[in-house]
Amino acid sequence: MNEIEIGRAKRGRRAYSFDDIAVLPSRRTRDPQEVSLDWQIDAYHFDMPVIAAPMDSVMSPTTAIAFGEAGGLPVLDLEGLWTRYADPEPLLAEIASLDPARATARMQEIYAAPIVPELITERLHEIRQAGVTVAGALSPQNTQQYWKTVVDAGVDLFVIRGTTVSAEHVSSRSEPLNLKRFIYELDVPVIVGGAATYTAALHLMRTGAAGVLVGFGGGAASTTRQALGIQAPMATSIADVAAARRDYLDESGGRYVHVIADGGLGTSGDIVKAIACGADAVMLGATLARSAEAPGRGFHWGAEAHHPELPRGARVEVGSVAPMEEVLFGPSRSADGTTNLVGALRRAMATTGYTEVKELQRIEVVVAPHQPS
Repeated sequence: MNEIEIGRAKRGRRAYSFDDIAVLPSRRTRDPQEVSLDWQIDAYHFDMPVIAAPMDSVMSPTTAIAFGEAGGLPVLDLEGLWTRYADPEPLLAEIASLDPARATARMQEIYAAPIVPELITERLHEIRQAGVTVAGALSPQNTQQYWKTVVDAGVDLFVIRGTTVSAEHVSSRSEPLNLKRFIYELDVPVIVGGAATYTAALHLMRTGAAGVLVGFGGGAASTTRQALGIQAPMATSIADVAAARRDYLDESGGRYVHVIADGGLGTSGDIVKAIACGADAVMLGATLARSAEAPGRGFHWGAEAHHPELPRGARVEVGSVAPMEEVLFGPSRSADGTTNLVGALRRAMATTGYTEVKELQRIEVVVAPHQPS
C-alpha cells in the first residue's frame, strides 16, 4: 500500500471520499428501461437497493410505510421519539423551530424521556399492518434490553446500528453484547454496523450478520471528526469492506454478506460511486430528510446530536426539496443530484453499460478530485 509520511514518526495511508473519485463509461451503453435495480437480502426482495436510515428526521411510521410501498427498505429508530412519546409530532415541530444555540441542550432534554416497550410494539405493528417489510434499529447499548420486545412484535429484519460497532467490545463494568451468540440465537436476519475497516468488517461478518453497514463520522449531521478526531472517507472504507466480503466468502465456503454504505451519500452521484466501490445497497439519511413528508421538517439529526454526555452531531438544516416520490423517482426539477435518486442510478448504469446492480461493482473507477466550478 502507498503510504504518505506525515512526519518522521508517523505514516498514513491515503484514503478517498466520494468527491475524490469518479466512474468511467465502458464500450457499450444500455436502454435505461432494461436496467434492473432489484436487491434481495436474505428472503426479502426490494425494487431498489436503498434503505431509509433509522433517524427521527427521516423515518416515522407513516414515512416508513410510504418508503416500503415505494420499493425500498424502511428502518425505524426504536430509540427515537416514536418509542418515547405517544404523540411526538409537537416535539418534532419544536426541534425544527429551535434556535441553533439552544438546539443541542433542548434535544438532550427531549430524548431523556424513557423508551416505552409498548410503543415499540405499537409502531412496528402499524408498519406491519400496511404490508411492507418491517425493520427496526437499536443501538448496541440497548439491544440486550429491548431485543425480545422487537422480535415479539414481528420484525422482519433487525438492525444494530451505532457510530461504530465491533464484534469484540471490551468492558469491565458490564456484560457486553455477544454479537455472535446473539445473532446465532435470533430467528431474523441482522444488519449490523458501522464498520470502516477491513478487519472490523471481517469480524462482524463472522458473527453471522446478513449485512454490514459501512460508515463512521461521515454523515451530514455528524461532527465526529471535530469531536473525536475520527473519520473514515467512504470510498476507501467501502472498498476495504468489500474486500472483507470477498475474503469471507472464501473463508465461509460461500456465505455472502451484504455491504451497505451508510453515510456521506449527499447526492445521486454518491450512490452510484458507493456501489461502484463495492456496496450492495445504500442507507440514506440526509437525502431523504429533504423530502416534504420527512418528520424533520427540513432539518436533519442523528442520535449523536443529543448524546447526554458528549454530542457528536448537530441538527442541520437540509431544506425540503420535493415530495418523497420526486426525491426517489423524479422528475427532477434541479440538476444538483438531490431528486430522482433512483432514476439517476438507473441512468448511470445504462450510460456505463450495466443492467444489474451487482455488475456495477466491476466498473472502472478513477481518482479525480471534484473541482467546483
